[in-house]
Amino acid sequence: MIEISTDKSKLQMDVIHQFLTTTYWAKGRTFDEVKKTIDNCLCFGVYIDGKQIGFARIATDYTVFAYVMDVFILPEYRGKGYSKQLMKAINEEPQLQSCKVWMLKTSDAHKLYMQFGYTELKHPEKVMERLL
Repeated sequence: MIEISTDKSKLQMDVIHQFLTTTYWAKGRTFDEVKKTIDNCLCFGVYIDGKQIGFARIATDYTVFAYVMDVFILPEYRGKGYSKQLMKAINEEPQLQSCKVWMLKTSDAHKLYMQFGYTELKHPEKVMERLL
């Protein structure tokens, strides 16, 4: 049985940082950078018997916009439906219910996110980005 919590005091920073530095999207992110991102977002930890096995963070204003980021389940725990449970918890989080615009970026988990209503951009010509 897993536990999903937004209590930041339960987050195991070493687990989060160690995993993120192996990903295509966060390679090279320092421990201090990971801590700063967590300090400034709504975070979800996924636990089995107190051991952190997953994570996600939401950059949000809690009113209009929610951006899903850094979602993962550790490799040895994949294939058990935990990512679906995590996304369900995120979608049902009471603090985010007024948000009308939800976004995320992914290179490899489209099927997961489509199950929760995410689609390709309806109007990509309206979306801009600035990458540094």
